[in-house]
Amino acid sequence: MAEITESAVRKVLETVIDPATAKSVVAQGMVGGIAVRGGHVAVTLDVDPARGTALEPLRQACEQAVRAMPGVLSATAVMTSERPAPSAAPATHAHGHGHAAPGGKTTGGGGRIDVPGVKHIIAVASGKGGVGKSTTAVNLALGLAANGVATGLLDADIYGPSMPRMLNVKDKPESVDGKALKPIERYGLKTMSIGYIVNEDTPMIWRGPMVSSALEQMLRDVQWGELDVLVVDMPPGTGDAQLTLAQRVALAGAVIVSTPQDIALVDARKGLNMFRKVAVPVLGFVENMSFYLCPHCGERAEIFGHGGAREEAEKLGVPFLGEVPLHLDIRTTSDSGHPIVVSQPDSQYAQIYKNIAGRVWKQLTANQRGPRAAPRIVVR
Repeated sequence: MAEITESAVRKVLETVIDPATAKSVVAQGMVGGIAVRGGHVAVTLDVDPARGTALEPLRQACEQAVRAMPGVLSATAVMTSERPAPSAAPATHAHGHGHAAPGGKTTGGGGRIDVPGVKHIIAVASGKGGVGKSTTAVNLALGLAANGVATGLLDADIYGPSMPRMLNVKDKPESVDGKALKPIERYGLKTMSIGYIVNEDTPMIWRGPMVSSALEQMLRDVQWGELDVLVVDMPPGTGDAQLTLAQRVALAGAVIVSTPQDIALVDARKGLNMFRKVAVPVLGFVENMSFYLCPHCGERAEIFGHGGAREEAEKLGVPFLGEVPLHLDIRTTSDSGHPIVVSQPDSQYAQIYKNIAGRVWKQLTANQRGPRAAPRIVVR
C-alpha cells in the first residue's frame, strides 16, 4: 500500500477549485486539518457559515479527490464554521444539516446516516466510565448471536477503543472497492473499531468534528450486510459521539449500564435523560458488578451495594434487564479476547447475558413499525 502523507493530501486538495472564487480550497485557507490513519483520511474545511449549505458540492469534491489517491481506503471531509458571537447568535435549529461542536463550531455535511441492511441499531451507554459497559456490550452482542440473531458490533469509542483486545483482533480491515471496509468477523459477529486501524498505544488527538466523521464512516462505509441488530458500544458520557448517533442515526433503542452505587446511578440518569430528549427509546438498565461472587468458596458479597439500578429503573419507568455479578471469570475472559458467552457458553454468567439479550430482542420485535426516523435536535 502506498504511503499517504499529509502533504500529499494537501497537494491533491490544491486541485479542488471553489467555483465561486476560482481558487482552490488550499489557496483560500479552507483546509483546517488533515488526519491520516492507516489508509483512512479525514479533512476539516473551515468555511463561512453563510455559505455552509452552498458548499456541500465542494465538500463532496474534496472527498472524491482524496478517495482517488492510491492507497486511500476511505476519505471524509467535514465542514466547520465559526459561530457568530453569542450576543448576535439566534437560536439554532439543527435539522440534520449540522450540530454544535466544541469551540463554538458547527459541523456540516450532516444528513441522516443510513446503514442499509441493518434492521435495528441499539446503543449500549453509560453516564461514566469504569462500569463495565464494553464488557456488557460485547457479551450482549454475543448473547444475541447465540440466540440466533444476526448481529454486528461497532466500537464507537474513538479515544479508547476496547474491541481489539476484547475480541482478540490483530487484523487490519480490508476494502474491496476502495470505498467501503469489510467488517472483521469474530465469534459470529461482524465487528468494526478504530482500534483495528490504529495501533493500541497510538493516542487519538482528534477534535470533535474528526471524531464524528470517523464514527459516521464506521457506520456508513462498512459493508455490514444483512443484520438483525447492530450493537454500538458508546464511549462514556454525553459528548460528540453520543450526540452524532442520537441526532443522525435511527436508533431503535439504548441500553444503560450502571453499577449499584449512587454516584454511578446519577450519571446513568444523565445518560437516560439525553436519550429521552432526542426521542430514543430506552430499552432498559443493566446493573453490572451487582454483587461479588468469590471464585473459591462461592460466597456472595455486595461490595458496591445491590439493587440500585433495579430501583432506579422502576423509579424512572424503564425496564430492568438484569444484574451481572462481579466475577473473575467475566473479567479474565474479556481481557484474553475470549468473552465468557463464547468461552464458557454453558456457565451461569453466559446465561445471564443471553437472558438480557433475549429481553432486548423481545422489545425490539414486540411492536415493529419500521425504521424510526432520526430525531431533530433544537439547540436554544
